[in-house]
Amino acid sequence: MPILEDVKEYMQRATGLRRPDKKQAPEFARARNPRTIRFKDDGLIPNHPRWPFVIYRNAVDLGNGNDPAAVMEVLFEANGWGDTWRDGIYDYVHYHSRIHEVLGIARGKGRVRFGGNKGRIFTLKAGDVVILPAGTGHQCLSADDDFLVVGAYPPAGTYDECTKVEDRPRALKTIPKVPVPRNDPVYGKRGPLAKLWKKQK
Repeated sequence: MPILEDVKEYMQRATGLRRPDKKQAPEFARARNPRTIRFKDDGLIPNHPRWPFVIYRNAVDLGNGNDPAAVMEVLFEANGWGDTWRDGIYDYVHYHSRIHEVLGIARGKGRVRFGGNKGRIFTLKAGDVVILPAGTGHQCLSADDDFLVVGAYPPAGTYDECTKVEDRPRALKTIPKVPVPRNDPVYGKRGPLAKLWKKQK
């Protein structure tokens, strides 16, 4: 699926076919209250020491004739979150120690555990968006065949992938240093993300 989606993305960016304009991005965001959860360090997965995992249920309107993945990409990019990708979520526990991540569900349904082996399992559906502060463990446990996720990152930070206990010493130093993003990936500058994360000290 990733190769097919890469080709589709390339063609959509080149032609504009089934890809909305960035000016339309605010139209796709539905007003939703965020749900937040703080995950503790479990000895392998550090999670974030201060900031919670954020979930917006059914936050993106995908039923408008555009490609759902393109809608997610345009929304995230319009709000300053880039380096987008289309794929699933890895089936092993991992986290990023030097960057935050947003995951938007473009298609299908999947059961994903966040926070490591002692974390929480969520069934994510098309239109849902989750925001992971650096250090948050994530792993797909099961998914529909057509499950498609769009991921993106804020401009500050560097992508890495941590899976082993040996990654922890460096991760524990770098995770708290990743700055709060300027914009919420769904709601932009006026979105709740900055306040949610700044409150948690």
